[in-house]
Amino acid sequence: MAYEIRIEDRTAKIELLNKAGTNAVISVDDNKYEIDIVMVEKGVYSILHNGKSFNLELIETENKKKYYVNTFARSFNIEIIDAESKYQQSRNKGLDQDDNHNIFSPMPGKVVKIPVKVGEHVTAGQALIVVEAMKMQSEFKATGDKIIKDILVKEGDIVEAHQVLIKLE
Repeated sequence: MAYEIRIEDRTAKIELLNKAGTNAVISVDDNKYEIDIVMVEKGVYSILHNGKSFNLELIETENKKKYYVNTFARSFNIEIIDAESKYQQSRNKGLDQDDNHNIFSPMPGKVVKIPVKVGEHVTAGQALIVVEAMKMQSEFKATGDKIIKDILVKEGDIVEAHQVLIKLE
């Protein structure tokens, strides 16, 4: 079965072609990839492709079709696009979307580190905040070149799911 996945502002067609144990063949926009994928703990995956290792953390949101994804280099949002999502997308055309201008906690946790300051210029992939939840630390990074508009929490604060932590412009 093929899925459309929105990764930030790009949409990709992804299909699982074959799976045997931890080995899989997937298609991304009609390009085939042979991978070895293992879930090392809930939501955390280790992927081997052409001798290179990649680690991926998927954090589910309240909306079962949207996830936060953390890799070694960056963090980003993804969404599984199905018929219902396409319908909602067509109805919402023209409405402002500010998902890329807020960093928010996907689940309750504790703010561990904030290595940025208000007014600071940040670049894509730069760490903005570290939140610990369920004994695992998640580092949230800038998805593009932005300016820190406001930091709404401080180190040591306990945060709720979906709470805005940092505002960007």
